[in-house]
Amino acid sequence: MSEQVGRGLAQGWCALSALHSRIEAHIERALQAGHELSVREYSLLDVLSGQHSGEGGHLRMSQVAESVLLSQSATTRLVSRLEDRGLLSRYLCPTDRRGIYTEVTDAGRALLTKARPTNDAALREALTEAAARPELAPLVAAVHTLWAPTD
Repeated sequence: MSEQVGRGLAQGWCALSALHSRIEAHIERALQAGHELSVREYSLLDVLSGQHSGEGGHLRMSQVAESVLLSQSATTRLVSRLEDRGLLSRYLCPTDRRGIYTEVTDAGRALLTKARPTNDAALREALTEAAARPELAPLVAAVHTLWAPTD
């Protein structure tokens, strides 16, 4: 790989990292101000809210950790904090006593429902701000292309 290509990849990675950091910080401020939730807490509630009681409907903690991009120990601490706030509950898996499931409580679902519009608006605002920066505009366009409706 030529030095020029390597430098271009590094610059692209830096731009992608900058876009992610800007978006996450913008959403973090909005969620904290409006709902006393961090981005990680919101993400965890969102992932867990998609579970169902049927076959394969619950995620093991390792799957949850992978979904929210945290280590298992960090995920366990996060679950504990949200459980202490009454937003999550844990119980033993009925078919495997070694397994522990985590579910969103009614209070957690209500908070998630209230926080979702804040999260979505903050994401749109952060992408709009980033699109005005020439070095980030192509990445914002790519995000829009990836998630554009296919209708």
